Amino acid sequence: MSKILIRGAKVLGGEVADVLIDGEIIAEIGTGLAADDAQVVEAEGQILLPGLVDLHTHLREPGREDSETVLTGTRAAASGGFTAVFAMANTHPVADSAGVVEQVYRLGKEAGYCDVQPIGAVTVGLEGKKLAELGAMHDSAAGVTVFSDDGKCVDDAVIMRRALEYVKAFGGVVAQHAQEPRLTEGAQMNEGVVSAELGLGGWPAVAEESIIARDVLLAEHVGSRVHICHLSTAGSVEIVRWAKSRGIDVTVEVTPHHLLLTDELVRTYDPVYKVNPPLRTERDVTALREALADGTIDIVATDHAPHPHEDKDCEWAAAAMGMVGLETALSVVQQTMVETGLLDWAGVADRMSFAPARIGRAAGHGRPVSAGEPANLTLVDPAYRGEVDPADFASRSRNTPYEGRELPGRVTHTFLRGRATLVDGKLA
Repeated sequence: MSKILIRGAKVLGGEVADVLIDGEIIAEIGTGLAADDAQVVEAEGQILLPGLVDLHTHLREPGREDSETVLTGTRAAASGGFTAVFAMANTHPVADSAGVVEQVYRLGKEAGYCDVQPIGAVTVGLEGKKLAELGAMHDSAAGVTVFSDDGKCVDDAVIMRRALEYVKAFGGVVAQHAQEPRLTEGAQMNEGVVSAELGLGGWPAVAEESIIARDVLLAEHVGSRVHICHLSTAGSVEIVRWAKSRGIDVTVEVTPHHLLLTDELVRTYDPVYKVNPPLRTERDVTALREALADGTIDIVATDHAPHPHEDKDCEWAAAAMGMVGLETALSVVQQTMVETGLLDWAGVADRMSFAPARIGRAAGHGRPVSAGEPANLTLVDPAYRGEVDPADFASRSRNTPYEGRELPGRVTHTFLRGRATLVDGKLA
């Protein structure tokens, strides 16, 4: 059916209303709406949000289809309430040319579960030595606006400056993986009390903070935009707060797992908790939550990093870094931010839809829930409680840190331009 009537939802957690979708757009919002030929979705008690946008997703294709594919990754995204994801460049081959980003873009179109916007590499092969084809990727069919060597830091200040200058010409943004490599050689977890007790190589907070400090100054110098990926320390928050007070054009993301989990979990030696940047301390978690609430941190991004079983089912030192996150992100944000009173649902809509769409220039996403706008929408049942079972995931990988943990909330419906991709919690 081309018409869908969502009845009795709390729009952005506030006023209860009916929403009529006609084709690809929201036709009408009001009370007591009727449409004889519409499919009706009863949404009493549910929250209606704009479709979520993830600025940091690893879809692994091309090259590591044993971990994830564009199809399985976008199915996971739809299950989590996302209507758009930005696919990181650390594929095989690396997305450092127009040809590769166009391939990823077209795979997203074919999959159809959410819009896929490729992120282009900053440097050729992620090697940090020579700028990639930034202009060609932007001018390609994929229309790349975000560039990142995520997984590796652009640690050469000259290369970083040139990248910032280059993308400024077309309004692009460089998304930095802030990790000074010399300070993290052999690092296995956060440097602190727990690492000392366990005898694992420590990953100091200053390795992140020093790169952020350098890059916000570079962005100020050239008058360009810089985005900080997966910020994880209290010190980083203070640097960003200072930079924003100076008017520097910096935006920041935090992951759901850095809002909830701490380095105390590493005492289990379970590699599911091994991630880059590492899980930090309770003090850091508190600072990140407060910064997300007050707007110092702009958005939540999943850093969805799928790995096959064998890459995690091994000793800690040999395990791959990363966690899947698309299907649990909204639940973790509900637990850490909404149920603690730090954000309301309108704030969640801002941090997980409006702001990431704005940063990434995702046309048609992160739009108000109002008549005439694209019908990219998510319905969530906030009263739901359930244990996380990775066997239920749409993702190809199962490396979640939340297995067996009870989390609140469940996405029941996702609509991409008026077409249901998730219905009653099941993929359409």
